[in-house]
Amino acid sequence: MTSLESDEHADREFELTNEFATVRVRRVFTRNGVRLEISSPRLGRAIRLDPLSLESLTWQTSETFSEFLRHPFGPNDEPGC
Repeated sequence: MTSLESDEHADREFELTNEFATVRVRRVFTRNGVRLEISSPRLGRAIRLDPLSLESLTWQTSETFSEFLRHPFGPNDEPGC
């Protein structure tokens, strides 16, 4: 999982949960600018997205996200690979 470096700080953390998943979301201030960190406590994985990366999500269709769920961890379908 991503951890904060000494010159970084986070605020406004919240959690979203349903019957399939739990994610934590927080705004992180880094030396390269603000990022949105999304983490999965169950999987021990996290990603930080900058504003352009987040905006690019709006360019996608529902079908794109459905395809992500077919192979959620990539071609091997194993977390950590």
